[in-house]
Amino acid sequence: MSIISSSPSLSLLKNAVIYVAGHRGLVGSAICRALEQAGCRNILTRTHAELDLTDQAAVRAFFTDKRPEYVFLSAAKVGGIHANDSMPADFIRDNLLIQTNIIDAAHQYGSRKLLFLGSSCIYPKFAPQPMKEEHLLTGELEPTNEWYAIAKIAGIKMCQAYHKQHGFNAISLMPTNLYGPGDNFDLKNSHVLPALIRKFHEAKEQGLAQVEIWGTGTPKREFLHVDDLAAACIFLMEQYNEPEIVNVGSGQEVSIAELAKLVAEAVGFQGAVRYNPDMPDGTPRKFLDVSRLTELGWTSQITLKQGIADTYAWFLDNEHGLRK
Repeated sequence: MSIISSSPSLSLLKNAVIYVAGHRGLVGSAICRALEQAGCRNILTRTHAELDLTDQAAVRAFFTDKRPEYVFLSAAKVGGIHANDSMPADFIRDNLLIQTNIIDAAHQYGSRKLLFLGSSCIYPKFAPQPMKEEHLLTGELEPTNEWYAIAKIAGIKMCQAYHKQHGFNAISLMPTNLYGPGDNFDLKNSHVLPALIRKFHEAKEQGLAQVEIWGTGTPKREFLHVDDLAAACIFLMEQYNEPEIVNVGSGQEVSIAELAKLVAEAVGFQGAVRYNPDMPDGTPRKFLDVSRLTELGWTSQITLKQGIADTYAWFLDNEHGLRK
């Protein structure tokens, strides 16, 4: 089950050859769903076994043969704090290779346009809130994921450099915290929303009287359903042609306590919620300024309540195949 956010009428993409890099991931799979829903039939995808995106020769051979007109670059090496901290070389190397190979090949072999997906972690750790696009490179990064963030910043700058020197139409989007069908529900490595879904679900199944959540519940976060992001990607691929980055978010914040209440209601957990103030809260606030995107004519459509219900339904349908 998934929600397909309302798609714009397509003029450029409908009959074009489109390559979605990273089609098995949370974002890439949502982009494929949205493109198919919009009637696009010439969608190219490749698994890692079929095409190693860190292999420059293989990527060039693929672009030489298939000549995609439009490229959605959602492929990346991703992971949580522990993975970033324990494998920094892998994170910076693989992401730099993937980005460099695809962006350069798209330019060299005649793609009309490329959309690069960054991350809100590109912004300084202590950036003003809400975070505006111009806050990029104005302060130090969060140390726990700086390897990934630096690679993503390099991808942004590569797109801008190819736009400046070669006139290549490459745009960059910075999404906020994402969730939805296909998310990672591993309690050790997942982000807060899917972790809460799993935690409340298992508490309900086991008949527990309460669920403990780290921290005070006061930090605020912004969440965007991945099908909304996919709709924004298609909209901007059709409508936006400037090198300046664009934030993509819901434009709404929610406290962790409010989020927990929404998840508990969706799951049907009726016990108590206990917050553990001895555990870390993390950043008090992480919120994107989406005024640039709003001015371009796009806003998110999927409410957090609706999105959580959709994600929980997907979780139930796929529970037995998920990582423990």
